[in-house]
Amino acid sequence: MNNLKLPPLFKALRPGQWIKNLLLFAAIIFNGKLFDPIFLLRSIEGFIVFCAISSASYLLNDIIDEPFDKKHPKKKFRPIASGMFPKSRAFEIIILLTILGFVAAFAIRVNFFFITVGFFALHVLYSFYLKRFAILDILAIALSFVLRAFAGEVLTGLHLPVWLMFTVVFLSLFIAASKRRSEFTHEGTRTRTSLKHYHEKMLDFYVSTFATASIVTYAMFTFIEGTLKFPKSEARLLTPLLLQYAPHILERKWLMITVPFVIIGIMRYAQLIYERSLGQEPERLITSDMPLVLTVLGWGLSIILILYVI
Repeated sequence: MNNLKLPPLFKALRPGQWIKNLLLFAAIIFNGKLFDPIFLLRSIEGFIVFCAISSASYLLNDIIDEPFDKKHPKKKFRPIASGMFPKSRAFEIIILLTILGFVAAFAIRVNFFFITVGFFALHVLYSFYLKRFAILDILAIALSFVLRAFAGEVLTGLHLPVWLMFTVVFLSLFIAASKRRSEFTHEGTRTRTSLKHYHEKMLDFYVSTFATASIVTYAMFTFIEGTLKFPKSEARLLTPLLLQYAPHILERKWLMITVPFVIIGIMRYAQLIYERSLGQEPERLITSDMPLVLTVLGWGLSIILILYVI
């Protein structure tokens, strides 16, 4: 592999998609352990493992999709589809990354190893089978996001609130449905078999349903789970009668302040899907569209301030 140029190899690994693996940090962020060195290090280790495994799965997918990618206006420039990266070398990298990823996962934690194997198996099934079938392809994409969040729980032993996990599920479905909606509009059925079994109104229904469910479940999370208590010094200012009959008034639900960011983010994402058909690559969209970037940064900053400063 010494004669292999780095740029084609690096591009073939799709490092831009590693941003999806940041979901592994959700468990420590929402449990107030982001700055705990033990939990942070464990999450970073898991992140690296998932980056290796996901890159292996992307290489496998590109090998299988080579005939379709050559017909795609953008994907035809991918290293494997364009011939810049030999398939024989790609198989070598897949084997290497898979072995290293599984060994590292087992060394970190046995349960995490099983999640990692399941994550890779899902991608293999998707590449060979699931992506050909309508609905199953969307569910598989969404499940890969959910497994990332669950892997973060298994890594650390910390659990995400139920309503937040629901948000992850529905937001994943929203992103997956949006991806298919953009592909349907921009490419038709030429480059993906499953698109032949979708209809425009069906995809619009999926997008709107999952968008609504994402907002509702996140709002429920901020209201039910995102509760901070008044300090005792402030509580003394309230009358004993109020303390007895309306204890819920002592609760500060600061996380509800973050709901508008989620609403604005989903609205902007939908706008980009329907106006510009830009949902084919969610990871690039989230990091390149300035209004969306600012919304995500605003949400993240407000989460950190509320959970770690206030």
